[in-house]
Amino acid sequence: MKRLAGLSALALIISSTSGCGWLWGDDGYFRDRGSDYLSDRQTAPMQMPQDIAQPKKLDPLLPIPRNVADSTASGEYEVPRPQSLPAQADSREFSLQKSGESRWLVAQRAPAEVWPMARQFFEDNGFQITGERPQTGEFSTAWQRFDQLSASMARRLSSRVSGVAPDSETRVRVRIEPGVQRNTSEIFVVSAERPAGSTADVEFPSKSTNASLDGALLDEMLASMSRGVEQGGSVSLLAARDYDAPNRVSLSEDGSGNPVLTLGTDFDRAWSSVGRSLDSGNVRVDDLNRSLGLYYVNLAEDAKKEDEKPGFWTRMWGSSPSDEELEKRAERYQVRLTTVGDSVQVTVEKDLNTVAPADVARRVLSIIQEHLG
Repeated sequence: MKRLAGLSALALIISSTSGCGWLWGDDGYFRDRGSDYLSDRQTAPMQMPQDIAQPKKLDPLLPIPRNVADSTASGEYEVPRPQSLPAQADSREFSLQKSGESRWLVAQRAPAEVWPMARQFFEDNGFQITGERPQTGEFSTAWQRFDQLSASMARRLSSRVSGVAPDSETRVRVRIEPGVQRNTSEIFVVSAERPAGSTADVEFPSKSTNASLDGALLDEMLASMSRGVEQGGSVSLLAARDYDAPNRVSLSEDGSGNPVLTLGTDFDRAWSSVGRSLDSGNVRVDDLNRSLGLYYVNLAEDAKKEDEKPGFWTRMWGSSPSDEELEKRAERYQVRLTTVGDSVQVTVEKDLNTVAPADVARRVLSIIQEHLG
């Protein structure tokens, strides 16, 4: 209070003092310095001493642009407000992403909407679909030569793809995964190749071995899907109903009596479906670590919303709980996914070395089970 009273008195004295030009005027201490740069002049570049054997070139940190219209300008100048970015800059429904040598498509649509569009693209261009799993977002094509595809696709691939023998056979696998953001999808394409006349069942590689072919297919698919958006699309009801849902789900107990949720699927599908179930079940996920198979949840709070912001009066009066209050009432647990054979087991832990109480674990696993599929 003493400090506040002192500052108030100082402000009163300053405001009542006549001739405050030393504070606020053009020559005052708190004057506007926004146009000072106009009076600055460029100085000679720094020179290294002559006795240095191999002087290192010094580049200016803040060089003056060479296209300045008038370096002798003086007076006040108001910087114009930046123009807003076009609205369509972030409205692309399909985009190509790159990370190192990996390439994939990102769609601003749910996997159930992307599935029929991707499948239709390959069928329209002469690819024969031989295997498909809508529930896991995968389909693959038969072994074919380029000349067995549609004429336009064969011509484009032949002109763009390198490293493929003219008479060799190629097949493609397409995988559609839920994206990082809600209601988005990521589309991956990988191809396999074998010599003509061979009957060997060559497995698909874990990552692309012919980047030019896979990249060309992604480019063609991107253009096709972008055109398809203007004409309207369809939705795969099969994929929408149970996309990435496990084939079987069972809630049981391990040998120590701890609740365990077993999902009959691979880790990728289990990870996606558990994350979706936690969100649908209104469980707060504060953090996650996919490599460790961990979701860090807080049972004391509701699930985070993408556009969740405090209201006006909350911001004005500070009625929202403080970080200390939130931490005090937090109920933090770890939902762990572990691959066991052909299935994935989901358990709940208090921390790395302590399992969660049985009633808490069963409650969390029941929420996940209820919202699967």
